[in-house]
Order: sequence, then C-alpha cells, then structure tokens
Amino acid sequence: MPNITFLEVDKEDQKLVKDRFPEAKIVEGELNGDDLIEECKDAEVISPFIYSKLTKEVIEKLPNLKLIATRSVGYNHIDLETCKGKGITVCNVPDYGSHVIAEHVFAIFLSAVRHVAEADDRVEAGEFDYHGLRGMALKGKIIGIVGTGKIGSKVAQIANGFGMKILAFDHHKNEELSAIGVSYVTMDDIFERSDVITLHVPATEETTHMVNAKSLSAMKDGVVIINTARGEIIDTKALVDALKSGKVGHALLDVLEHEKNFEENKELIGMPNVVTTPHIAFYADDSMRNMYLDCFESMDEFSKGEVPEHAV
Repeated sequence: MPNITFLEVDKEDQKLVKDRFPEAKIVEGELNGDDLIEECKDAEVISPFIYSKLTKEVIEKLPNLKLIATRSVGYNHIDLETCKGKGITVCNVPDYGSHVIAEHVFAIFLSAVRHVAEADDRVEAGEFDYHGLRGMALKGKIIGIVGTGKIGSKVAQIANGFGMKILAFDHHKNEELSAIGVSYVTMDDIFERSDVITLHVPATEETTHMVNAKSLSAMKDGVVIINTARGEIIDTKALVDALKSGKVGHALLDVLEHEKNFEENKELIGMPNVVTTPHIAFYADDSMRNMYLDCFESMDEFSKGEVPEHAV
C-alpha cells in the first residue's frame, strides 16, 4: 500500500481510518499554502476535504504524489490541470449522502417557516403563547428546485411527500421526477413562480451569482431562498438588500459566499430572517461513514493498478 496522508479528519473518524489503513498519517488540519507541506511531503496518496487547497504551488511541493482522493462531491479546491500535467489521478465521492443534504434542506426550511427557534425561546422565557408565531404550511406551495442531480432529486421526492407543487430547472430532465409530477421549466419560471427556491448546482462560471439583483427582483414578495450548495451562487449584497426590502422573506443558508471572512458576512448572518448553519448539511453519521468507505474503495482500486471508478 502506498504512503497515504488523510487531511481534515475529525476525531470521530480517526478510528475508521486507522482500522482500514493502520500505517496512514492522519492530520486534522488543512493543507493551504506552505501549511502542513512538511507533513505531506512524502505522500503518494492524499485524501483531503474541501478546505485544503491543492493549488499548482502546493502540488509542485509534493514530488511523490500520485493520487488525490477528495472526500467530497466537488473538486474545485484541486488544480486539475496541474494534476493532469503531472499524471496525478484525482477522484471524488459523487454520492455519499445526498439524502442527508436533502433532509437538511427541510430541517432548516420547517424550522424557519414554523418559527421553531423563536417558539422555543419564548417558552424558555416562561411565555407559553402561540400568538405571533403563525407559520407557513408546505402543502400546495410551489417549490422551485435548481438542479435535479442526486441531491435535487431527493429534495423533489421529499417535497412531493409534503404535497408541494414542484418546478425544476436542469439541463438534463429526470423522467422519474416527471413521473411524480415535477414540471421542468425555465430559470425565469423558477424565479417568477416559486414560493421557495432551493439551489442544488455546483459553483461554475455559469452559476456564480445566479441569484443576483435582477433575478431577485423577479421573485415573489416574501420568497424563501435555501442554499446548501455553494455560497458563490448567491450575490450576498443583493441578497441583503432583498432581505431588507422584504422581497426575500427568509434566507436559509448552509453555505456562504465568503465563508472564511466572517466580517463580510456579519450583516447577513445577523438578520432576523436569516438562518445560517456552518456547512453541516452533509454532516451526519451514515453520510460521513459512506464518504470514507467510498474514498477507501478508490484507494484500493488505484493500488491494484486500476483506474478508480470515481476518477474525475
């Protein structure tokens, strides 16, 4: 087995790694710039999560590197061109917990529109009174799903269970979703007709600031926006303005445009109609286990001289 280094490993997961790869090096920190280069310099295989930045400069300081097995769906934290030029294989874990992320969408959605946190605070303060806490029912409401890949499809199935009317946008139509009543429409239709919009697309040039001042102005007054995908999809300044005006009723965010710069998000996070969670949509027991097991499988395939099934 090659020299393996696992990065960004939570304490709860270290036993799982050690049981499978007893000789592997486990590092809790992130590989950014020169940080941790010394820890990783001999690695033939590196398994990071999304906060380690495998840039050209970093990769060039890892002379033995042959495989990057990222424990994530996305891989925009890895310089694929440099990897290709150096013959380094990159693989991901394309579906370790789509159902978990879809569940989180509805966890924050229901919590916000049924005023769960506010109600709990009220009761703890000794006030057992429901007045002023009237919520929003889901049945019959229109949900617009942007992206119907694995996660978006699970969101559609859950929404269908609640009796919601479902609109979807994706370049590739999912016939199984159409069979349960999902209507594929244009992005303009999503923006104009939805009571709630949930985002499930990667961060690309096309999707960056997809939600901006123009698209927000086309939405219904009081629209609910949910983002568990990538922070860059939403123009933060435009969202803050829309929240202040009442155009957006709730913004429910598991990701932020500037996640490493708290000051830039301070106004957004502090708004009463915003719920933020620190990128925990994926973070559940079975999804974390699946993430590691899929990663282990790619390493096994690579060590046998095979091209990993999840090579990108």
